[in-house]
This record gives sequence, structure tokens and C-alpha cells, in this order.
Amino acid sequence: MQRIGYRDAVARQPESLEEGRVAIGRALDALDLGAFAGKAIGLAGIGASYQAAIAGACFLRTRGTRAYAYCATDLYDGVDAAADAFIALSASGQSRETADVMQMRADLPRIAICRSTDNPLAELTGLAVGMASGADNGASSTGYTGTLLAIGLLADRILGGAPSADWAALPEAVGALLAAAAEPAKQAARRLYRRASIDLVGAGAAFATAGEAALLIREAVRVPACAWDTLNYLHGPMESQDGRTGLVAFGTGREVQIALDMAGFGCPSVLITGRHDVEAAEELTVIHVPEFGNAIADAILQIVAAQLIVAEMQDTAGLTNITFRYRQTDTKLRPWSPTEV
Repeated sequence: MQRIGYRDAVARQPESLEEGRVAIGRALDALDLGAFAGKAIGLAGIGASYQAAIAGACFLRTRGTRAYAYCATDLYDGVDAAADAFIALSASGQSRETADVMQMRADLPRIAICRSTDNPLAELTGLAVGMASGADNGASSTGYTGTLLAIGLLADRILGGAPSADWAALPEAVGALLAAAAEPAKQAARRLYRRASIDLVGAGAAFATAGEAALLIREAVRVPACAWDTLNYLHGPMESQDGRTGLVAFGTGREVQIALDMAGFGCPSVLITGRHDVEAAEELTVIHVPEFGNAIADAILQIVAAQLIVAEMQDTAGLTNITFRYRQTDTKLRPWSPTEV
């Protein structure tokens, strides 16, 4: 899959999601998923894929299914206790740790979600869905949202229902958001520029969004950032926040008051929310996103808003389209390519 500039990858989200929706649907039509029915499902990934696992487990639990998210390294222990079946997440299909722990569970139903099905993880699991998210940047944009979309469509099939109408409506909603959020994203980037560190806060699937946004800020802007569960954040972590730091909150509940409070204390803050009764204020930028009431669809919209902010921050910092400084040689199953993701 071709590597392109970060902003270009963010901009092609509507196209990527529509092409992915069609491709994933066709792939699922050809698969027998009966072995996953009624099972406790583990979702395993590392890096951005771990954040997608958190969102996916949350989504499945809202649908009445036992589901657990694992950073792949957690699964080196407890081979028999983690879940009854697994969804293995790796956009490249090359993540060594995820492949390792799936190999350890060869007797369980396993399915991989990757950009394509021509990779070691897909071969290992036997069942695989190619999300066809296409061109992307090393700081994942289409790969992350494509993974979320594939989880949502796969969940529909495992649970025996027809695909939700939300998936077909999503590309247009993302296109509208990219246009509507362009100016607020610039303002948010100006607020967050030169912060010593940035906290990102959300609950449920939005906790995954916070985690992925923190990873993007670290990768694309080279600023320390950390994700926190909303209520956990109230138990001490927020004490370090002041005018030197920044905050991004995702959600419609307690996150709103956190953003208002932090801005009132002089901490530059951004609220990404489906609520329309919250207005921008001194030290506070508000980005309004549509809400589907579907944890995966909403997570996609929220992370696209965050991706826009990160694109602006990257340009402002003079880091447009950088690649990773610290290239690891032991995390992938094949050598890194400067032209592929």
C-alpha cells in the first residue's frame, strides 16, 4: 500500500471509507463466521491497532457480546484464559507481536483484519478481511479508520444481523466534517502549538480515540501526549495541567465540564463533541461532530476531527510529512519500506 503525505491521507478518508465498505462487505460474504457465534471475543493489536481493539471491544459489549481488548503483548501469558475466539488487528499484517500470540492460539477461531490479505498474519489466522483502506501515512489515518469500519461490519455479521445503515452514511458524514471542521482545527492547532505535553480524555470507545490521537501527536508532531479515561482523569492526573500544557476532550458527558474547567484554569483546551449547546470560549476551541449513536461510527468521526488538528499542528511545527526518527527493526515480520505502509 502506497505511502502518501499525512494531510493527503486525512483528506482521502471519505473515498477510503466508501471503497472499504464495499470491499469489506464482499470479503465477509465469502467467509464462514459460524465459529465466532456466541463466543467471548478477544481483540488483539499493538500501537494504533490496540486502540482500535479497545473501540471494537466496547462496540461488541454494547451489542451484548462478551468482548475484551488486548495489547498483543498481554497475550504472551494466559493462553487459555483470555477469550474463546480472536480478532487480530494489524493494518500491515506484519506486526510481530500480534502474529506471535495468534500462533500461540492455533486451536481457537481467529480472523485477521488488515489492509489486504496478502501478509503473514492473514496466512497465519486462515480467515482474514482486507479492509482496502489504500494509501496512507506512517502516522495512520485511513488504516485506523478502515480498521474500525471493518470491526463494525464484522461485528454485524458475527451477531447475525444485516449491515447497519450507518456504514453507508458514514463517508458522506466524514466528508462534511472535513469541510466544517477545517477552520476550528486550525484554531485548535494554534492553541496546542508549543505545549509541553497534551492530555487526551474520553470514555468508552472515545477512550480509544483519545489513545489514537495521543499516538498521532507523538508520531506526527513529536510532542509528548497521553490518553486518559474520563473518570480516571479526575483522580489526580489532571493536576499537572496549566498554561504550559494542553487538553483535548472527546465526548458529550463529563468531558464537557473537564474541557470548560481546564480552559478556565488557563490550560489551552479543545472539545470534540456531538453536543451543540457548548460554545467556544477563551482558551477553548469546540469542534462539533455528527453523532450516529453507534460507537464505531462515532469513533471514526471523532478521530477524523483529531486527525485534522494533527495535520495543522504538523504543518505549524514545520514537520510536514516527516517519517519516524526511531525506526525499529524487530517489530515487523519483513523489512521496513520507505514507500509502503
